[in-house]
Amino acid sequence: MSDIIKEIEAAQLKEKVDDFRVGDTVKVYAKVKEGNRERIQVFEGTVIKRQNGGARETFTVRKSSGGIGVEKTWPLHSPSIDRIEVTRHGKARRAKLFYLRERVGKKAKVKELIK
Repeated sequence: MSDIIKEIEAAQLKEKVDDFRVGDTVKVYAKVKEGNRERIQVFEGTVIKRQNGGARETFTVRKSSGGIGVEKTWPLHSPSIDRIEVTRHGKARRAKLFYLRERVGKKAKVKELIK
């Protein structure tokens, strides 16, 4: 990659990135624009994957809403994310938790990591 692209991507990075891993239960405070107003909407769920790195890094959060699984993917350094708050640290032994997609109810939970 050229030096110009690296400089542009470095300018896009956030100063402080919230520390979370795959398996953690997080609250994502996302900015939502409705007309000319802007509000913050909270999306709480389990992180099932993080991929890439640098300015292109993304993460996916899954939750169950009304018995239906909902997944959202955000760029980590997006200006539309206000903050990410970790509510539980999960014990995960793999990088992508796609097996949670087939599970429903208590089976879809990740065990809590006790330090």
